[in-house]
Amino acid sequence: MFEKSTWIRLPRNVVVGHGVLDRVVEAVDDLYLAGRPLLVTSPTPDEIAGKRVAAQFEAAGVEPATTVVEDASFSAVEEVIATAREADADFLIGIGGGKPIDIAKMAADELDLALISVPTAASHDGIVSGRGSVPEGDTRHSVAADPPLAVVADTELLAAAPWRLTTAGCADIISNYTAVKDWQLAHRLKNVEYSEYAGALSRMTAEMLVESADSIKQGLEESAWIVIKALVSSGVAMSIAGSSRPASGAEHLISHQLDRIAPGAALHGHQVGVASLVTEYLHSGADGEWRSVRSALENLGAPTSAAALGIDDADFLEAVTTAHTIRDRYTVLGNGVDERAAYEAATTTDVVERE
Repeated sequence: MFEKSTWIRLPRNVVVGHGVLDRVVEAVDDLYLAGRPLLVTSPTPDEIAGKRVAAQFEAAGVEPATTVVEDASFSAVEEVIATAREADADFLIGIGGGKPIDIAKMAADELDLALISVPTAASHDGIVSGRGSVPEGDTRHSVAADPPLAVVADTELLAAAPWRLTTAGCADIISNYTAVKDWQLAHRLKNVEYSEYAGALSRMTAEMLVESADSIKQGLEESAWIVIKALVSSGVAMSIAGSSRPASGAEHLISHQLDRIAPGAALHGHQVGVASLVTEYLHSGADGEWRSVRSALENLGAPTSAAALGIDDADFLEAVTTAHTIRDRYTVLGNGVDERAAYEAATTTDVVERE
């Protein structure tokens, strides 16, 4: 008897385009949400978007509550939960980049309240995924949470965001190439459950960005449109899979290890982009797709080497050889990569300089 079942949680509405920030209340009404919202944001996003969203609700006769978070931490999540209870909030709206949206996502999950995601930067696929990422000490935790019910992404705002945040988002998506290969490898060698649909969607999203990389330019709303669609697709792939596997493999483990070894040196998306050059080589050798990945990163103006990340070559190689200890997730790193093999992969792909 066939007994397999799954429960896929996806955003109900995705609103993307010029000026859609002014349609947040409309998006909320379309979800039949009522009552008082708590806007979770951070200082800069509050100025460029939060106050506009608050004014929309006030014009509609609703008095929103607002909390401005300064850093991403579990204590910040607890503070948002306490604020939501004190304000008697009926749903949450995360406004900003990864920090406020991830915090709002985890708080909404704990409170069993709906969440609306309003990104102001296309920096990573957390704007739509069912995961939240929070640093703690010298490590970073990925926490399961329900994805937002709706995403409202204004391309005018996204195009005006710092370009490095957009290139980080692009690099994060491009790294899906090797994340999917790691997932397939784990399926073959460790019998990890694999979703053909989620894997194909994730890879297609990465390919779309690689093929469009030379046309993605700073300040263009058309470029913001391409990037945000890719981020949404990547988040949906994770929801379909019920895990972060479609978008997180060895390249993410290396990035997490870099966060410990060289904290604050570079953006997460840039780190996984550079790491994916090495992991692609480990998967496919010198004739693999790492050249296409590198070319796409170069066209975007994203880093392609440890030096460009602001990380010492030795520290990067240490991350490659020790990243397998981060979590119990089988990848091409296996039980550890030999130092010489890591050096060969990193020098061949020009991620580190040959001695």
